[in-house]
Amino acid sequence: MACLGVFVGYFPVTTVSVSLPAIQQALGASTSDLAWVSDAFVLPVAALILTAGVFGDVHGRKKVFQAGLAFCVLGSAVALTAQSIAQVWVGQALLGVGAAALLPMTLALISHAVPDPRERGKYIGLWTTAMMGSLTVGPLIAGVIVEHVAWRWIYLLAIPLSLVTMVIASVMLTESKSPGKRTLDWPGQITAALAIVALVYGVIESGTGSFSDPQVVAALAIAVASGVAFVLVERRSDSPMLDLSLFRSASFTGAALVVMISFLALIGFFFVLSLYLGMVQHLSTFEAGLRLLVITLPPMILGALVGRLTRFLSARVLITGGLAVAALGLLLLADIGVATSFGALAWRLALVGIGLGLAFPCITATAVSSVPFHQAGMAAAGNNAFRQIGGALGPAILGALLTSRAVATLPDHLAASGVPQTARSQVLNAVDADGLGAVATVPLRGHTGPALQALSQSFVDGLHLCLVVSGGLLACGAVVAAWLLRPALSQQPAAPVAAAGRAPTRSQPLTNATAAERP
Repeated sequence: MACLGVFVGYFPVTTVSVSLPAIQQALGASTSDLAWVSDAFVLPVAALILTAGVFGDVHGRKKVFQAGLAFCVLGSAVALTAQSIAQVWVGQALLGVGAAALLPMTLALISHAVPDPRERGKYIGLWTTAMMGSLTVGPLIAGVIVEHVAWRWIYLLAIPLSLVTMVIASVMLTESKSPGKRTLDWPGQITAALAIVALVYGVIESGTGSFSDPQVVAALAIAVASGVAFVLVERRSDSPMLDLSLFRSASFTGAALVVMISFLALIGFFFVLSLYLGMVQHLSTFEAGLRLLVITLPPMILGALVGRLTRFLSARVLITGGLAVAALGLLLLADIGVATSFGALAWRLALVGIGLGLAFPCITATAVSSVPFHQAGMAAAGNNAFRQIGGALGPAILGALLTSRAVATLPDHLAASGVPQTARSQVLNAVDADGLGAVATVPLRGHTGPALQALSQSFVDGLHLCLVVSGGLLACGAVVAAWLLRPALSQQPAAPVAAAGRAPTRSQPLTNATAAERP
């Protein structure tokens, strides 16, 4: 049920990502509008995932699991009937609420069923396989749908899938709650949500203007103030949404940083790559999905195997090595051009997929296993929250970099393509008003072809910058993993907890005190 739940929760990610060019063409959306399509899903996940974990602990994990599936049905129905980009945002946001409820519950189900952290790694590997399986089949399904019917039908399949999962869960799952007393931390929830939303809004809006714009400065100031307030609130709370003592574990801190950095790079990379395949190479949604398969298939295959490898290789080795391989793949992609062939792309995309397949299962397992058993659910929710914060910032940051770089180089490419000054002014005015996609709508008579070619070259310039940044981020993640996930540090106890001796790790069995706290 955990694997099925995470499959449903992640299904909208690549299904929608690969359909962005079709959505842009149908609804006349700008690049920042498309960034909000992705972030409308990820923001509720990042903002609500910790609260969903508390709801599960207090009211029952089965109830929250079922509620998440119900929100997935509602969000899919709203997006399925969308006639405007704003309605797509609403549907995506409801899907994000559903995913926020599902993701912490799926890991909590595994932690509840498999209390031994050494054995749990194998099942978290299967969980990662299911997650990557969702990311793998999503583009292919979206490709077939967009080829034959309208893009909005990509949301149809999630409805019966969620309903069937609800029926199965009602029969197979038993209710479970946290053995301790927890209460909802509304001040923590409000400050965390405000900080995340303000931060992502500021980054996205800076891409259409600059960081000095009043609304951007105000949003970033609110994000900083809310973040500080969140820390102060959580330190004083009797039942914190995120117990800050978790960060005394170097392994938990390292896993949180690594997963945030990695998903910032990965989801941002998916966003710009999908636009490149659709807007520059003019591939169909299905053809783009096949190319994304080269990235998502290796992690799906490796997910179950890595759980077994952790018995012989440390998480530090697998995470550091995997992220280094993925970073190499992204940096090798940084010289692709407008007409780069699939063969030239494939082996470099496969490197990215192999690296992620080695690293991702270990990151989650490390976070969950680095704290006392009774805090495993909060650790899982916290790790997922950092994952989604990175995922929200990815399209925002890389979309802003892509747009700013492309707009900066477009005048030179227009001049080099022989577009006369009057036509160049028309194109640049259209881009300033409505984004890069507006170039195709400008009536330039015989200069349309050269203008579009110049646009493609400018887009590739922006893509190169994004690939270098993404590769650099993954390389930074590898350094963080090598530093904080050292065996000597990962053996240190997490927070000092009454009656819970040393935090169980992959190489250390549960103590009697910890075992006594099992639900």
